[in-house]
Amino acid sequence: MRWHTGNPDTDPWEWRMRVLDERNDIAYAKLFFKKSGYITKEWYPYFLAARRRGRIFDEEYADGKISAYAKRIYETLAQARVMPLHALKRDGGFTKEEASKFDHALTELQMRMFITMCGRQQKISQKGAEYGWSSTVFCFTEDFFGQEIFKKAARITVPEATEKIKSRILELNPAAEDKKITKFIMG
Repeated sequence: MRWHTGNPDTDPWEWRMRVLDERNDIAYAKLFFKKSGYITKEWYPYFLAARRRGRIFDEEYADGKISAYAKRIYETLAQARVMPLHALKRDGGFTKEEASKFDHALTELQMRMFITMCGRQQKISQKGAEYGWSSTVFCFTEDFFGQEIFKKAARITVPEATEKIKSRILELNPAAEDKKITKFIMG
């Protein structure tokens, strides 16, 4: 393995995003234990049912379950529906002093399944030249897999969703601890 070479065949850093370019049945985001991971279209409705419980962003924010920083990111993304990380920071008015708040809020939105990574985009200078590393692009989860996933999630109760996920976890890892299973499912 050769890290940070940009070669899609040998660079693991490239592999993480490559799946988004080559497949339409897998999402990649910070979903599990606040770390990045993959989730298939098959399992997405179960996690949506468990984590979002059919609620929309405004309801969660009104109930104090979403931070003001996450709201800033969400509202900024709503302007374009698809945005690279650097544009979200810039257009959301995030300062260097707010970098950790921005990162935390971005993770919060991914863990709550309101946004997801949907690709990458090269940064462009004012002169129109590409520069630096590519920037991760984010979109709303509704736009990534489409409304059918959300309709399916709406038909799944929270207990059904958690039981199905838990059964699969225990099938793959019979020694998994209940506390970790719950954290994995609920975020």
